[in-house]
Amino acid sequence: MKNRFEEFHALHKQKEVLLIANVWDVQSARIFEASKFKAIATSSSAVAECLGYADGQQMSFEEYLFVIKRILASVSIPLSVDLEFGYGDTTDQIADNIGQLHDLGVVGINIEDSIIVDGKRSISTPEEFTTKLKFVTSLLKSRDKEIFIHLRSDPYLLGIADPLNDALTRIKYYDESGAHGLFFPCVTKIEDIKKITAASSLPVSVMCMPELPGFKALEGAGIHRISMGPFAKKYVFRQLEATVTQVLNEGSFKAFF
Repeated sequence: MKNRFEEFHALHKQKEVLLIANVWDVQSARIFEASKFKAIATSSSAVAECLGYADGQQMSFEEYLFVIKRILASVSIPLSVDLEFGYGDTTDQIADNIGQLHDLGVVGINIEDSIIVDGKRSISTPEEFTTKLKFVTSLLKSRDKEIFIHLRSDPYLLGIADPLNDALTRIKYYDESGAHGLFFPCVTKIEDIKKITAASSLPVSVMCMPELPGFKALEGAGIHRISMGPFAKKYVFRQLEATVTQVLNEGSFKAFF
């Protein structure tokens, strides 16, 4: 299957910010495609919840692949995959997984610099994660697997002390890691965002949060990509829960129509 890496990469270089929809199944993917989104990405958290798992690689890679394959077969816009920590204990395993996704037609992946062990998330040192990612990207290059590496860095998500300075330190390493873009979920202050985008030679992404500035303000601050994370899925199921409650309270199915 033809891989559309160049097309997807170009979406991160355009003047207009890329609004990417995070999907969890075929129906959600089709809705965003019909709404003229230029690209979609899975939310691992949303997919896992729909399969009855907690986030943090609790679902198997094989189960995840089934969902990914069905989405790829059902839409025509580029699909990126949230690969969490890589679903492998070694760089070879991670590169193998990414290679499988590439061969299916996936255009990009997210990979995180934090991991969950015994239910607790902790962040890797920038030196350790850069070394790991360099090995992975080197393996992919040797196998002629060109795919967009979206590096998710979690100082803001984890709420560590002085997340801005931590992010700026990480950028010095990550710009040379082989990644094609950097992603800092949970950063919302426009002043921090401007400093982060100014520090990196790579396109920078953020994720929707209640305090996140509007799309135009983010574009002006140098952001190239905005994602939805699991929040579209959470909204849909909150609405379902509210409507089911209304049906039960009214003793009628009218609320469904």
